Amino acid sequence: MYNSNLDIWIAGAFAAVTVDLIVYPFDTLKTRVQSPDYNRLYKDAATGAVRRSALYGGLYQGVWSVVLSTIPGSGAFFTTYEAVKYTLMNASRHHHNPDNNPLPFTHSLPQPIIHAISSSSAEMVACLMMTPAEVLKQNAQVTNVNTSKGGQDAKSAMMQVIARFKHRPWKLWSGYTALVGRNLPFTGLNFPLFEFFRSHLVEWRKRRKEDGAMQTREWDPVVERAALTGMSASMSGMIASVVTTPIDVVKTRMMLSASENNNDDGNKSAKKKMAGWGTLRVGKEIYRNEGIRGLFKGGAIRAAWTAVSLSMYLSMYEGGRFYLENRRREKDGLNTRVEVDGSKEEAAI
Repeated sequence: MYNSNLDIWIAGAFAAVTVDLIVYPFDTLKTRVQSPDYNRLYKDAATGAVRRSALYGGLYQGVWSVVLSTIPGSGAFFTTYEAVKYTLMNASRHHHNPDNNPLPFTHSLPQPIIHAISSSSAEMVACLMMTPAEVLKQNAQVTNVNTSKGGQDAKSAMMQVIARFKHRPWKLWSGYTALVGRNLPFTGLNFPLFEFFRSHLVEWRKRRKEDGAMQTREWDPVVERAALTGMSASMSGMIASVVTTPIDVVKTRMMLSASENNNDDGNKSAKKKMAGWGTLRVGKEIYRNEGIRGLFKGGAIRAAWTAVSLSMYLSMYEGGRFYLENRRREKDGLNTRVEVDGSKEEAAI
């Protein structure tokens, strides 16, 4: 890999911010569905019908906290992921050039384990930056848009939430363990699946070209790499999101309980009940009161938007990183460019 850390940071941040803005409404809906006060806040008490104006109103509440934290968070994730993966790959006994091994030892770990370790390490670093934004975002997402005169926009919802943490900012890290507990299994499962699907798609595409079966016009390598990455990410993301939905529900409840100041006494007491609880205890409480269905609330929404958002996210990241790598090669006077399958060919003059 010929990318600099700046290349990786730029590609990751651009992809993350773009996708966050596009899919944020679906994340808001998922948070509201998973809220312990869903029936009280978003359903009519008399008829049980969903109050659409409340459920679908203000879908972008809290978005800027995520956008602002995404730039350092996503950059830290991909920089760590690529660095750890590169280091472990070069330390493998199966590596073709062991002289580049930066570690004082070698190992024989299979590639799926290397990808899992790399993504898990990156996730723990990124979560330190992302947890405060997640807490602010999820509390803003369930702030009642009809509680103030004339309604309230996303900015006023966020300002109300920030005010609740003014005298206890440490609570902005409430739910870090749950966030890590959700994201580690997700990334640990997603990235090995993603790398597996992508490698097979790249090999399939390469064989089709060599066999002469593809008579259509050749794609630009950057576009082709992005497309194959997007397909792979969509499949891996959907599988991983379904498996990790229960811990996502627990994480949502813990982060919502971090904000205890609320004008509604019923909502305040419901949040206080889980305030300070551990991840396992919250999960047991959800299961006791709502059963297995409670642990999978919002799972369909999450699987759908994860497949779409992760596909867009990783395809834009990989396409951007791929483009910057080849541009850096040209700038440094190298007459080779990286192809879709990772091989190097003579650049056209």
